[in-house]
Amino acid sequence: MKKKKQDVEGIIMEQKTLQVEGMSCQHCVKAVETGVGELNGVTEVQVKLEAGQVDVTFDENKVSVSDIKDAIEDQGYDVV
Repeated sequence: MKKKKQDVEGIIMEQKTLQVEGMSCQHCVKAVETGVGELNGVTEVQVKLEAGQVDVTFDENKVSVSDIKDAIEDQGYDVV
């Protein structure tokens, strides 16, 4: 799912929900939030552990969905 929202500075931010497999505990949540959150252009990361979803709000001019997927996979999880 992909949405657009405008932040207070007038920048259009993308919202994307990714399905992620392999997350099973709060350590997994923290690893994904940290890995994705460190990317330049990502403003918000929310992991829904039981649903296996990661909601990301980002500036597509600074970071791509591919970069976000790579950051999740670098933590050892699979984006489906």
